[in-house]
Amino acid sequence: MNTKKFTILHSNDMHGDFLAEVRGEEGKLIGGLALLSGYINKVRSEEENVLYVIAGDMVRGSIIDSEYRGISTIQIMNYLAPNVVSLGNHEFDYGLPHLLFLERVANFPIVNANLYIKPYHKRLMRPYHIINMAGVDILFIGIITERIIPDMQDEQIASFISLEEASAEVGRVTNAYKNDDIDLTILLTHIGYESDLELAAMLKPEWGVDMIIGGHSHTVLEKPTEVNGILVAQAGVGSDQIGRYDILVDDDTNSIVEYTWQLVPIDDQIAEPDAGLEEYIESFKDVVDRKYGTVICKFNQVLTHPKREVETTLGNLTADALAERTNADVAMMGSGSIRSTQLGPLVTLGDFMTCFAFEDTLTRFTLTGGQLKGIFQHIMRPENRTGEGECYQVNR
Repeated sequence: MNTKKFTILHSNDMHGDFLAEVRGEEGKLIGGLALLSGYINKVRSEEENVLYVIAGDMVRGSIIDSEYRGISTIQIMNYLAPNVVSLGNHEFDYGLPHLLFLERVANFPIVNANLYIKPYHKRLMRPYHIINMAGVDILFIGIITERIIPDMQDEQIASFISLEEASAEVGRVTNAYKNDDIDLTILLTHIGYESDLELAAMLKPEWGVDMIIGGHSHTVLEKPTEVNGILVAQAGVGSDQIGRYDILVDDDTNSIVEYTWQLVPIDDQIAEPDAGLEEYIESFKDVVDRKYGTVICKFNQVLTHPKREVETTLGNLTADALAERTNADVAMMGSGSIRSTQLGPLVTLGDFMTCFAFEDTLTRFTLTGGQLKGIFQHIMRPENRTGEGECYQVNR
């Protein structure tokens, strides 16, 4: 048996989570890209064959990101030096032309196999990336969620984009390399955990997919799920943690013969912050703080929004404010549009813009009681409580 050991570190849905937070009575530093980079660098120095990959949604969620329309985020990601990144739906938030510019700013490959330019049936991005490490060829294929088309900001451009079925695109790429000695095939997806499980079940064994590293649903796992002989994992959301595989690959059978996986918490106990990256992030933060540091209001207490699937104090206040401003009987705010887990008691303009990072529009309309009941029944259906559906905050 000819085996090689690899360490694969993976993040997803980082959403501009640049800065560490102080938590607990002991004042422990949690998360932030300087600490994350410190841990990645530590692993790179300790292990021989290390890969770091990101499964989409690097941008949005931070005023440092939105102030520079994602350019700051890509420059910071260049510092982290991922080996490959897949496209997420929020990479389109600043428009498709700007995304193509961001791709040129990136010093790392961004892959997606199932988005096409309609008139020419030509892929929008490079569909895959092959890395040769320690004599082992590793094929990465990018797949994105079906939500991307309706979510595109520019409807005129969206009409020129088509989304192809994911499993068929995986088959096309893997079949193109069936005569090559690909040792390990990894899907970098941004479709959500439940959809990852469905995709794994659809893949043919001869396509040789070994692993799905996913994103989009912000799912926290205790261990990977194995479906159809394929390992499926995800690493939550933000920079408070990172997924870590340590795998043994048999170069003769092109398979994983042994693995361990853990969701590693990122804090100041596990690694020293990367001082260079910390300084670089501060250079963006200083500009933003000067521009958006004005205090605009004060609450009696901290308002929280810990998860999307439940009513939260921050969500309730937001919905109450929308109802009062529009003189509506019912106001509903998409839980995913609230990007901060807590706000206050002092709130700066920057805090507010970070919390409500998207350029959402407010629509006021009339409907019957029966229609309103139908809306609530749809929201409260069991399959919508997993974190992958549409959940709303509602006024009192």
